[in-house]
Amino acid sequence: MDSIDEPLLSRNGLAARQLAVSLLDHEEETRLPRLRDFAEELGVGNGTVQAAFQLLEEAGAIKTVARGHLGTFLVRADRSVLWRLSGLGTLLAAMPLPYSRRYEGLATGLRSAFEQARAPFAVTFMRGAHTRVAALLEGKVDLVVLSRFAADRLMSQHPLSLVADLGPATYVGAHGLLVRQGVDVESAGLRIALDRSSEDLELLTQRTFAGRTDVRWVEASYMQLWDLFARGEVDASLANLDEARRHKGEGVDVLPLGDEVSRELALRNSCAAIVGRADTPSALRAVRRSLDLTLVTALQDEVVRGERLPSY
Repeated sequence: MDSIDEPLLSRNGLAARQLAVSLLDHEEETRLPRLRDFAEELGVGNGTVQAAFQLLEEAGAIKTVARGHLGTFLVRADRSVLWRLSGLGTLLAAMPLPYSRRYEGLATGLRSAFEQARAPFAVTFMRGAHTRVAALLEGKVDLVVLSRFAADRLMSQHPLSLVADLGPATYVGAHGLLVRQGVDVESAGLRIALDRSSEDLELLTQRTFAGRTDVRWVEASYMQLWDLFARGEVDASLANLDEARRHKGEGVDVLPLGDEVSRELALRNSCAAIVGRADTPSALRAVRRSLDLTLVTALQDEVVRGERLPSY
């Protein structure tokens, strides 16, 4: 154990850990809340808060100065030390499999933004929004990346909280209808591949073929999709066009989705959302405060355009 951590195991030290999380919300050269405000926030006495401030200053995490009637100011904060002493540890984020430049760019941007914030961060990849959310609820990961559409649906069903919405075209560029060349999409018995692990693709597929009782559903992972087309085992499917462009000319036509299908869902489907557990509000506030979302999207755009190599 690091020697500067030992005092943080005391009663005052536990308050110092909580205080470290709170101070991640504050910028240097800004006035801090009053001592009694911190005491109320942490559920401890004023003396305990004073001792917690002293421990953090002795550990080199912060430096404060009293400026008379103006109050106490945070003049220096070492975010890497604050993060370590807060007990938040390394944040593990679950993302979709990085099969497109857009996903690789998103992972690259997130890693760089956390590094800039001097917060320990790692990423793991899991197929399917339900799988990622299950890992989050079980405490196996700290954050998950979903489409905003999937995030809204799952937040209505589970104790989850939105950390950030990265905006349009950060999750996917667009979805389209893939049809095997020579196949009439209106023909009876159309075999449609459906990946139920994807909230977005499942709903879009059902909306596209609503009212069609003459089609046959083929349960399949989107990772198997192109092999199924090549073997002639499916006739149509909905797909992320970021992936479809890689397979241009492989015997599959790409058709646009009708406005009645895509208008309502296109924006939320294309936005990447970062979601955490609702029972970890301090950690989520720290993440929201620390992340430079403009850096995330700027680096993602560079990867998508081929101007930066993915790094995650």
